Amino acid sequence: MRRLLSINPWLYLLFFVLLLGAVLGQQYRLFERAWFSVQEWQHGAQWRDQSLWLGDYRVVIEAKPIADISDVSALTYDPDRRSLFSVTNKPAKVIEISLQGELKRTIDLEGFGDPEAIEYVAPGTYVIADEREQRLVKVRIDDATRALDAADFQQLSLGIGRNGNKGFEGLAYDAKNQRLLVAKERDPVRIFEVLGFPHVDESKPLALQVNTDPKRDARLFVRDLSSLDFDTATGHLLALSDESRLVIELNAEGKPISTLSLLRGQHGLQRSVPQAEGVATDDDGNLYLISEPNLFYVFRKQGD
Repeated sequence: MRRLLSINPWLYLLFFVLLLGAVLGQQYRLFERAWFSVQEWQHGAQWRDQSLWLGDYRVVIEAKPIADISDVSALTYDPDRRSLFSVTNKPAKVIEISLQGELKRTIDLEGFGDPEAIEYVAPGTYVIADEREQRLVKVRIDDATRALDAADFQQLSLGIGRNGNKGFEGLAYDAKNQRLLVAKERDPVRIFEVLGFPHVDESKPLALQVNTDPKRDARLFVRDLSSLDFDTATGHLLALSDESRLVIELNAEGKPISTLSLLRGQHGLQRSVPQAEGVATDDDGNLYLISEPNLFYVFRKQGD
């Protein structure tokens, strides 16, 4: 009897460790991530030639400060200007950055409460997401633009699953299908598909449709979403998670097929990316990333 009693504390400890491991595994999506690693290993040869295949990417510019800018959020590539655009919210600005991470100009934002994302949709046309108000604003930017007032532009408010400062955090645009993909940060993680905005053809009536894909969202083994990017060449979507320090490539069916870890020692990184906020790819397949407060990264496919 005494021997059984003496064993009980160890049984309790083992039970506690197992319970804690299960809770942490669920919270950090470790089980789903481990299962994906098995699938990636099994199907790597098949998937590599049909995707960006993020595992082959290596950092070539790491943690380069962007002038005296701070609080950067989101990233998009403009193929016409061959430059990158981002937003800051303290103060609210749009910033244009070269492909080498040099600040080219800043544009003041007026009437935006909490700008968190910007996305190129057509020559000179962008959409800016206002996080807390869950508002999308279509704006025009040219060489002469120095300020943008939200009141001057087409807007769309979507009160979907309002949850304080856990609103719209990322944007991506699929030009072929004219759909805007909108990321909800967390609680829960969601990617909405918006059809009909921005309203491109003013001669036709506005026909708005908002779709979701719960199965795809359930496959996202990340704790949050910070940014999105749509790769036209492959038709694949990139989803960036700050808390999970991970970029996931999703195929056209919404299934994860490759990942890029933002942890120290992975993909040539000397240090972990501190707070990843934006991801974008260019026409040559180069991957750009920004992190708060103002750090700039470039990843290039090995051998390219």
